[in-house]
Amino acid sequence: MSGKKRRWTELPSVEELMRERTHERYRIRYRRALRSTLTTIITVAAAAILISYLLVPVLRIYGHSMTPTMHDGNIVLALRSSTFTKGDVVAFYYNNKILVKRVIAGPGEWVDIDKDGQVYVNEEPIDEPYIDAPAYGECNIELPYQVPENRWFVMGDKRSVSIDSRNTSVGCVSDEQIVGRIFARIWPLNEFGIIHRGGTPSPIASLMTETE
Repeated sequence: MSGKKRRWTELPSVEELMRERTHERYRIRYRRALRSTLTTIITVAAAAILISYLLVPVLRIYGHSMTPTMHDGNIVLALRSSTFTKGDVVAFYYNNKILVKRVIAGPGEWVDIDKDGQVYVNEEPIDEPYIDAPAYGECNIELPYQVPENRWFVMGDKRSVSIDSRNTSVGCVSDEQIVGRIFARIWPLNEFGIIHRGGTPSPIASLMTETE
């Protein structure tokens, strides 16, 4: 007979089996919850990117040409639209950048600016409560100036520094150039609010954009 001793394998107890079964169920539920959470995050992120690209672009303001309405570092929302009204703040493409300015006059209208910076549209002075001070600025166009068809005459709110439709380097803006109408500021939070046409933002809680 062999001198080797038999080895007996000790079986797990019922309690140990139950604990292992519970632990395995927990792992399965955790993996399912993790997959569901990741799927939701990816779906929401994709939807947000799609909405941002198609309907509501999110833009950051760089520069000071739109003060006091908007300031350097502000983050704003633009609503894609095919119609615009005088006083709207719009974002538009210009030389691989996005500029933000205010619509002053539409197609076919006549714009004039006196040496003190008072703006006239169709020989009528316009009220501009959104600017701190009028200024003739960087103007090299021949005045009075008639806005071409399918174009918009735009100006920055800080007239002394803004380069806009007063200068031939920018000129008037076509419908195809316009990204959308700026309608809200979402950052900083203490300045969160709606940007009204022809006025300063109305506080609610109190893509890379140039405004030069």
